[in-house]
Amino acid sequence: MENMIINHWAVLVCAIFNMVLGAIWYSPALFYNAWKRENNLTDEQLKKSNPAKIYGISFLMALIMSYNLAFFLGDSNTDWQWGLIAGFLAGFGWAAAIFTSIALFEQKSWKYILINGGYIIVYYSVIGFILGIWR
Repeated sequence: MENMIINHWAVLVCAIFNMVLGAIWYSPALFYNAWKRENNLTDEQLKKSNPAKIYGISFLMALIMSYNLAFFLGDSNTDWQWGLIAGFLAGFGWAAAIFTSIALFEQKSWKYILINGGYIIVYYSVIGFILGIWR
């Protein structure tokens, strides 16, 4: 544990990146309409949501996820390559895998799984890279 390196600024940037990636990924230019269809959501339903609650809790969860990966990558020998690989493995092998299992039991479509699972994998891969390079 004495060689543990946690760059708190990098963790904060990773949490902010979660929000930025989400804004792009779930934008009308990419997957918003397909995501909305797969969830059977209407614009009226979405307008009734509480953005402060959703974005506030989402940012807190992003901060927790970013710190969690930072602790896994906290070894002084971590570099950007290992960060990227570990991020991908965490995203694909843990987060997206359990998300897929849950979604299958909920009778969600493969389109739904690929949209959201893809976001998870890209997010973890990029924050692994950030945490690996920004020591």
